[in-house]
Amino acid sequence: MDILDGIAPIADRYDGYVLDLWGVVHDGKRPYPGVPEALGELKRRGKRIVFLTTAPRRAWFIGEMLDRMGLDRALYDGIMSSGEIAWRMLRDKDHPWFARLGRRAFHIGPERDLSVVEDGAAELVADAAEADFLLNTGPDPDRGAHDVSAYLPALQAAAKHQLPMVCVNPDRHVMVGGERLICAGALADLYKPMCGDIFEVGKPDPAVYDPVLEILGITDRRRVVAIGDTPHTDLAGAQAAGLDALWALTGLAEHEHGDDPSPEVLRQVALREGVDPIAAIRALRW
Repeated sequence: MDILDGIAPIADRYDGYVLDLWGVVHDGKRPYPGVPEALGELKRRGKRIVFLTTAPRRAWFIGEMLDRMGLDRALYDGIMSSGEIAWRMLRDKDHPWFARLGRRAFHIGPERDLSVVEDGAAELVADAAEADFLLNTGPDPDRGAHDVSAYLPALQAAAKHQLPMVCVNPDRHVMVGGERLICAGALADLYKPMCGDIFEVGKPDPAVYDPVLEILGITDRRRVVAIGDTPHTDLAGAQAAGLDALWALTGLAEHEHGDDPSPEVLRQVALREGVDPIAAIRALRW
């Protein structure tokens, strides 16, 4: 597998860029070195850029988070998140799986994720016995983000009533400031043997790329590339949506394969995951 040092060699091959956030644009606390400059150069060349993240929060919330990191909004054209898509699905009930859900949700996750139920999209209840479904947005501060077993009692309470689960972040893990933390997908894995009725919102579902392409305003998918650090979500999702994929060797990829991985090792990992990225890139830099 070819490993690019930066984005420059392929920059003019594409008109649109779909970028993962955690592990590609930033480390959960600040942008990676060179990212603002790379985005700025792409924008100067007239490229369209949209962030597509599995974060379980609405797009407006993520935009404000990027503001606090100092990432200029002029460097990108829009944000789409698992939280934004989940909010729309809960609100509109136009998807068959969501159409059968009631309104009352038993929530596992932190308060900062509650934008996914704002404007009446769902009603939170404290007791699983009173709920219509389980809303899983990931670990919370009380139970921590390292050990999934801490969530077993809550998951068992939901399973007792066979609550279908809305998993608002399909990622199993994420890197935040160099630390590997569990995500909602890890809780979904624990819940699956108890109750297999789970809907995961976000990559690799190809449907989540439709609103991204609307923001980009590009109809020819051959002119769009997606960049991500996780094969089974970022790369697989892009491939399923008919987009080229570029594997960023930051974030989880760096944690798992080091800062100087073998091209052959990467190729074998991609084969095992069933993905075929056009190349890998050491970091999102020019």
